Amino acid sequence: MRRTISIVAAAALGAAIAVTNAVVVAAPAGAATISMRGADVSSLQRSLDLGAKYYNASGTAADPLDILKGIGLNYVRLRIWNNPVSGYNNLSKVLVQARAAKAKGLQLMIDFHYSDTWADPGKQYKPAAWSSHNIGALQSDVYNYTLSVCNALKSQGTTPDSVQIGNEINVGMLWNDGKVVNNDFTNLSLLLKQGYNATKACNSGTQVIIHTADADSDANARWFYDGIRAKGVPWDITGLSYYCMWHGTLANLSTVINDVRTRYGKPVILAETAYPFTAANADSEANAINGSAPCSGYPATWQGQASNFTAVQNTARTAGAIGVFYWEPTWYAIKGNGWAPENINGTGDQWDNMTLFDWTGHINPNVRWTP
Repeated sequence: MRRTISIVAAAALGAAIAVTNAVVVAAPAGAATISMRGADVSSLQRSLDLGAKYYNASGTAADPLDILKGIGLNYVRLRIWNNPVSGYNNLSKVLVQARAAKAKGLQLMIDFHYSDTWADPGKQYKPAAWSSHNIGALQSDVYNYTLSVCNALKSQGTTPDSVQIGNEINVGMLWNDGKVVNNDFTNLSLLLKQGYNATKACNSGTQVIIHTADADSDANARWFYDGIRAKGVPWDITGLSYYCMWHGTLANLSTVINDVRTRYGKPVILAETAYPFTAANADSEANAINGSAPCSGYPATWQGQASNFTAVQNTARTAGAIGVFYWEPTWYAIKGNGWAPENINGTGDQWDNMTLFDWTGHINPNVRWTP
């Protein structure tokens, strides 16, 4: 996830759907178990380095991973950028965070962006070191980089339990060479196969996730996953992003999850979701999501945030998904932990109203991950 305000505005306009999500879907007997109960905490190391404090529901200061684990978390997701200007979310920092997560008994997902900065549906920039490489060279780049990162994690005893080969790759990755143009999935498929093969060469048990932000449209999801399947791309888990203000109703989400699960015969996870606890802004950086109730029936309050997260989990479970990940629950506004990796000290935090911790570091007491 990373969308600039202009992209958000466009998405919100297109999805200004009357999002009637208010009913919390109860999980019937026999529904799937949410075994991957996760959070992307990629910004956490920077926050801790800057002195951020976190408090449990009793108001006691504690390690944020312990706080999240205490309310049901069992999985951590970490993005990795090739060579970010900020010096964070690179291999050396990911190794530190991976050790911290595994020391808590948490499982680990590595989210390869294959970029020096944010990769999402609106942009998939090549790393600077690969900028002149053609599709042949990029295949080697993806294989070698994926293998080296996985082996580095493995050598310190933190072998990833799963990896994403690309982040929200709705129309490809490593543009323009890996972009899907005129429905031609050839180049993208070559890259995805190299990522898969490298992961399995590192550790055959590590699960490979192919992640898009196509939870809004069954037609879009079919277009993408049909396209890579036709080219023989292997993968283990289908990953989707779901934010109700961009991706529509819970009923639609259920339809998409159920269809991709049965159509491709693979487990499904929601690799990203989140909801605001306030409409206010903690800093000078405009929030990515605004409004007192961005999705109908869920006010931007602690209770509204918790109710939305519960509803998303229940919908995912009922539709047969096995995982739900909250995106960046710990990224409350800390000066110096900005949105732009090229200017981490000079930018603010667009996500400060979407975190599970308020602006003084206290956890939302109503939030739980549930199996």
